[in-house]
Amino acid sequence: MAVRQWPGWKLACGLAMMGLAMMGLAVLGHAPARADDQVAVPLVWVSLTVKSKVASTVLMPPPTEEGLQGARVALSENATTGKFTGQNWSLEEHAEASNEAVLDAFRAALAAGRKLFVVDVPAPLLLQMADLPEAKDALLLDATSSDDSLRGADCRRNTMHLLPSRAMLADTLMQFLTIKGWRNILLVPGPHPEDQLMADAYRRSMKKFRLKIAADKPWTFVAGARRSDTGHYAIDAEVSRFTQGLSYDVLVVADEAGDFADSIPFHTTDPRPVAGSSGLMPQAWSPVFEQWGATQLQLRFKKTTGRIMTSKDFGGWMAVRSFGEAAVRTHSADPATMIGFIHSPQFELGAFRGARLTFRPWDGQLRQPILLADTRQLVSVSPQPGFLHQVSELDTLGIDQPETACHLN
Repeated sequence: MAVRQWPGWKLACGLAMMGLAMMGLAVLGHAPARADDQVAVPLVWVSLTVKSKVASTVLMPPPTEEGLQGARVALSENATTGKFTGQNWSLEEHAEASNEAVLDAFRAALAAGRKLFVVDVPAPLLLQMADLPEAKDALLLDATSSDDSLRGADCRRNTMHLLPSRAMLADTLMQFLTIKGWRNILLVPGPHPEDQLMADAYRRSMKKFRLKIAADKPWTFVAGARRSDTGHYAIDAEVSRFTQGLSYDVLVVADEAGDFADSIPFHTTDPRPVAGSSGLMPQAWSPVFEQWGATQLQLRFKKTTGRIMTSKDFGGWMAVRSFGEAAVRTHSADPATMIGFIHSPQFELGAFRGARLTFRPWDGQLRQPILLADTRQLVSVSPQPGFLHQVSELDTLGIDQPETACHLN
C-alpha cells in the first residue's frame, strides 16, 4: 500500500532543521547579533569582462556573470552565518573591460584598505596585480584559472587557487583510463594556445601513469557549415578521415575554446570513446553532480540565478566560502588573522566533495577530488582507488611537492 505524504512535510522538515540549528547556536552562545554590533567584513571581486562566444546551439546559451554569480551565492551563505557570529559581509564588485581598468580598480581598493580579494582575470594580469608593492599583505583568491604556471614558476605567496589546475584535470582522466586498462591514447589538440597547454598537461600525465600516445594529431579542420543542411555530413566525413588508419583505445581532445570537440563523438572511423573536452570530461563542477549534498547547492544556485552552476561559478563560491570559513574558525574579521588562517594547516573547506579540502602549502592550490562526467551522468571521481600518497591521496592529482617549480620560500 502506498504511503500518502503530508503535503507540507518538506517545509516542516526544513523548519525543524532550522530550529535545531538555531538552538545549537544558542547553546553555544551565538544568538543573532544586533546589526549595530556586527563587524564589517568587506570582500572585493575583481574581474576582466570577456565577451562570451555565441553558443553553437540553443541548448546551452553563454552563462551570465560566470564566476561572480557563485561568489554572490556564497556571500549570502556567509551573511546567514554572520548574523550569529557578529559579522556583516559585503562584496564590492569590479567587472572591468580592460587590463588598465582592472589594475586601477584593484589599486583603489587596496588604497581604501581592502585586503581580501576574489579575482577572475587571465594569468598575466593576475601576476601584475599580485606583484604590486601595495598588494604584499593582501590575499588574492584566484577563482577561475587553471594555468599550471601560476602554481609553478609564476606562483606568488599572496595568491591561492580554487579551481583544479590543468595538471590536476589531466591526472583525473588518466587515472581513470589506467584503472580501465585503456592505455593507448589518440591525443587531438586544438590550434589555440590554451589547447596546447592542456595537451601538454595530458602528455605529462600520460608519461606519469605510463600510458601510450598512439598518435598526437593536431586538429586543423574549420567546421564553418554547422547550420547548413549538409553541415553534419561534412563533419562526419572530416572526422572519419582524421581517425582512419589509427589504432587507439580512447580519443582525448584538448579544445578549451569549445570549437570542435563536440563534433568528434560518433563520427570516428572506429567505435571508440571520446574524453577530455567532450564525452568524458574532468570537471570541478557539473550540473549532473548530486552526491555529498551537492544537490542543495545546485538548487540554491538555480533558484538564485535562474541557470545552472558552472565550474567557474563553483570557483567563485569556494573563494568566498574560504573567507567565510576563516572568519568563523578564527572568530575574527581581521584580514591579517583570516589570511594567516587560510595559509595554515588548520584551514579546511567543506565543498560537497565527501572530503575536507585544504590548500597545498608549496603552491597555494586547493586539494580536491575532481569529477569525471558527461552531459548526463557522473561517471567517476578521482583520485581513483589504489592511487596512494604519503601525505594525501589528493596529491596524486597534479604537480606534487618534489617536482614543483614553485619556490615560495
